[in-house]
Amino acid sequence: MRAPEVIETARLRLRRPRIEDAEAIFARYASDPEVTRYLSWPRHLSPDDTRAFLRFADEEWGRWPAGAYLVEAREHGTLLGGTGLAFEDPETAATGYVLARDAWGQGHATEALRAMVALARSLPVRRLYALCHPGHAASLRVLEKCGFVREASPVPSLFPNLSPAATADALSYVLAGG
Repeated sequence: MRAPEVIETARLRLRRPRIEDAEAIFARYASDPEVTRYLSWPRHLSPDDTRAFLRFADEEWGRWPAGAYLVEAREHGTLLGGTGLAFEDPETAATGYVLARDAWGQGHATEALRAMVALARSLPVRRLYALCHPGHAASLRVLEKCGFVREASPVPSLFPNLSPAATADALSYVLAGG
């Protein structure tokens, strides 16, 4: 089963990214040090970094039932950020989200994550999880609001935007009952 390339929620349109989205992604969020601070992928230093990500995302869509999605405002089409499912095997996927600064605090992360939960439940995903830096309180609240529960064991993870070799014990959250 394949995921739809476009998902609409009350306020958002999530869609499969295209290579021509590179400049907008780079400008809106992927190059912003504050936005990428707690992410596990390095901040993009040029649109070429973003194009490399988009080629990878396209390969993932070819290999798995879903992949990365861009998050846009339904009303006016403004690019707000990104989300998606990253598969480890057919029944295990990680999820997450990133939003441009001007999209923070408006419930977009919760709405996008709920869409990813619904998508995972429509696919044969048995384990949906997310990793989160312990200092990212807003993201921890979003995960909990969407039905994720913290697992007992932290996961050593790399956070390249805090410092080149910054590691921390990421908090692992798994979708309850799923």
